[in-house]
Amino acid sequence: MRHVTYEQRHKPDIWNRPHISAEAAIMWDHEIRAMASSHSIIAASVFMATVFPAVLVPGFSVYGTHLLWLYSVSAAVAAVSVSVFWLLGISPPTKKHTLGYKLSRLFRSCLYFFLSCLFFHTVVILYGAPLIESALETFSLAVLLTSLTTLRCLCVLGPNVQAWIRVFSRHGAMSVWDTCLQITVAFTLIGAWLGAFPIPLDWDRPWQVWPVSCSLGAMIGYLTGLVVAPAWIHYHRKQLTYKCK
Repeated sequence: MRHVTYEQRHKPDIWNRPHISAEAAIMWDHEIRAMASSHSIIAASVFMATVFPAVLVPGFSVYGTHLLWLYSVSAAVAAVSVSVFWLLGISPPTKKHTLGYKLSRLFRSCLYFFLSCLFFHTVVILYGAPLIESALETFSLAVLLTSLTTLRCLCVLGPNVQAWIRVFSRHGAMSVWDTCLQITVAFTLIGAWLGAFPIPLDWDRPWQVWPVSCSLGAMIGYLTGLVVAPAWIHYHRKQLTYKCK
């Protein structure tokens, strides 16, 4: 199958035709397969980031050494996501190819990642997490949430806050990857939110220690989103239309 460029994938008039052409159908199938493949690789990285430390680090467990597991998974998802999306060419092409511009783009991406960690840290505290006690655990959860959500925005949309606002506004998606981004981010945040409900319950379980259930909920939500996104887009492809904003 021939290679499909970013411009061909995001050409708006293809999606606005009353009847989808054979070229558009092939393009659609290419997008779905690329999305499913990339999600499978990312999900596999989560599995490997859990299995490898268990083999190499004595006493490793998701509960007992939770922060180690959390950072292992965050690093694996970050590294694999950046590599996969770069190889697929999902990020919008840059008009400037100078070294200074690329370094500036990299710096802004790192800055947005750090600011996102601070943002999630603040939001989690506002939702009831300890302000001083367990500060490291809270910030670690913020790093995980950033790796699962903000990093994906950086990979798909680049360090462009206006594009982020557009994608997460009503009818703001301009490609199947935008729709996929909406689904995966929503599932991740909902999973983290639902994971907080068992913490106050007097069950005295090891996974109720802060922030184990929230990080597990976020990870389960993220993995669920990786499965649901391509499936939902596939079964609703006839109803989805993308227009140039």
